[in-house]
Amino acid sequence: MTVSYKRLLKLLIDKDTKKKDLAAAAGISTFTISKMSKGENVTTDVLEKSV
Repeated sequence: MTVSYKRLLKLLIDKDTKKKDLAAAAGISTFTISKMSKGENVTTDVLEKSV
């Protein structure tokens, strides 16, 4: 199953928010945000660590 982050990235643009600000707010690395931007795999384990 493929996950698309296009809606998230569009929301960042609409709210004039930088990816590094999202990373800081979510508690995940900028590397993870970069992978999401490129449509690469991001495991749920990585996303779960931010909670």
